[in-house]
Amino acid sequence: MEYGAAVVDLHCDATQLREKVLIFDDLMATGGTAKAAILLVERLGGQIIGCAFIVNLPELGDRNLLEFLGIDVHALCAFNGL
Repeated sequence: MEYGAAVVDLHCDATQLREKVLIFDDLMATGGTAKAAILLVERLGGQIIGCAFIVNLPELGDRNLLEFLGIDVHALCAFNGL
């Protein structure tokens, strides 16, 4: 909700069947945006190979949601102490 909308869009030809996709985002907070992107890519037949983030905010739940889905998660750095 950082930008005020709860919608994630993906063009219908953004990926092809079994195409490998890395989800990359600047910030990992709750994992909700990444999960939405994963579901959209998988709906189009893409294969998620992992998620990468610049900053991880572990106090907000961080990678737990994505790791529960079996997704490899990588972050450049973590920021604690909100």
